[in-house]
Amino acid sequence: MSTWLGMPPFPEAAREALADTQLRANLRAATATIRAKRAAVVAERADWEQLREAGRAIKDRALRDLDTHLLRLEERVIAAGGTVHWARDAAEANRIVIGLVDAAGADEVVKVKSMATQEIELNEALAAAGITAVETDLAELIVQLGHDRPSHILVPAIHRNRAQIRDLFRREMPGADPELTDDPVELASAARAHLRRKFLTARVAVSGANFAVAETGSLVVVESEGNGRMCLTLPEVLISVVGIEKVVPTEADLEVLLQLLPRSATGERMNPYTSLWRGTTPGDGPREFHLVLLDNGRTTALADEIGRDALRCIRCSACLNVCPVYERTGGHAYGSVYPGPIGAILTPQLRGPDPVADSLPYASTLCGACFDACPVKIDIPRALVHLRTKVAHGAGERAAMGVAAWTMAGPRRFALGRRLAAIGVRLARLPGPWRKWTEARDLPVPSGETFREWWANREGPSGRP
Repeated sequence: MSTWLGMPPFPEAAREALADTQLRANLRAATATIRAKRAAVVAERADWEQLREAGRAIKDRALRDLDTHLLRLEERVIAAGGTVHWARDAAEANRIVIGLVDAAGADEVVKVKSMATQEIELNEALAAAGITAVETDLAELIVQLGHDRPSHILVPAIHRNRAQIRDLFRREMPGADPELTDDPVELASAARAHLRRKFLTARVAVSGANFAVAETGSLVVVESEGNGRMCLTLPEVLISVVGIEKVVPTEADLEVLLQLLPRSATGERMNPYTSLWRGTTPGDGPREFHLVLLDNGRTTALADEIGRDALRCIRCSACLNVCPVYERTGGHAYGSVYPGPIGAILTPQLRGPDPVADSLPYASTLCGACFDACPVKIDIPRALVHLRTKVAHGAGERAAMGVAAWTMAGPRRFALGRRLAAIGVRLARLPGPWRKWTEARDLPVPSGETFREWWANREGPSGRP
């Protein structure tokens, strides 16, 4: 069953989130800390704007020739001993992964933090097939133990504070000390002890990838805890589910992106763990490597001249940390695994029309802070406006524009329309759900005479208009 099924549209969900004062305090403290760290390390680079421009150009080049780069990636992965699978949508990707786990004779997998697997709801699909998925990223583990949903791209449990996590561990984590405190070191140690047993017994691991390099067939995972490297090296079978937009042409491109990502994501000069692998190596690491290349709406987004910019995203979450809307509502209000400004333009394109997706382009003040923060220069406000026009282009708007065009096509019709509008404004009270607008506001009343009337009645120096 979908973890996001039945979520209300953003305005309704946001109203509920705004009433949660503890949530707002947690978000305010966390995002302020990340913003300050990011600002410090970005200020160290005099060439930061040049790096951003280079990152934008790299991602645009990769997307422009995506088919060529993907085929080259497939060729290199196969040459290195891996197997490549192509998944048209979430259902196909889940079937592939379940089939591979079954073939390995496993009933449990360990997982590296992965937005792609959350997007396709792989954990739920595995559970339905009798397979247990164990999240090994600390924040993802917190979300999983709490039967919760992630609320941030980088820090999925950002909506919980240390005391809440302590209580959760005491209640849900097998073998947890009932006297466990909320000291971060103790919490991390408890999670480490719990996960170490999983790492040492797992036969199958599932990961995503931050980047996939077409030139070499290498995949890249960056992380801060070391859990990812344990998953990538210890199990017998490694399955990586990767969105097709994650491909970059060359290792030189990767060098640029690995300077942008950690600074924008965690406020670090580089991630503590950056793991690269390609295929399989006898006697070292997994014996089988499977790469599942996921479309799931990405080619549809690619066809949109403006919407495709969302596919540049490197999942750093910088836009979330500066967004005044996200800071007040949190990620759950977006009803999607992709929250915040990037989610507001990515989710409608990947998921297609539905009440939640259609509401997301309006979940913004269009202040532009997200554009300024984005390391690959995604013009999120421009995309939001573009997507708003798609939502608004319904039969009602077409009819209204048709009436307006007919009215303005002739001076007499226009004059009559203006007189009727003046009367209507004085009497106007919008119906239905829009009535709150006119109940709380006075519409401006047009002047008593039009410009043309004023001009006709005006006497010039000669006594004529």
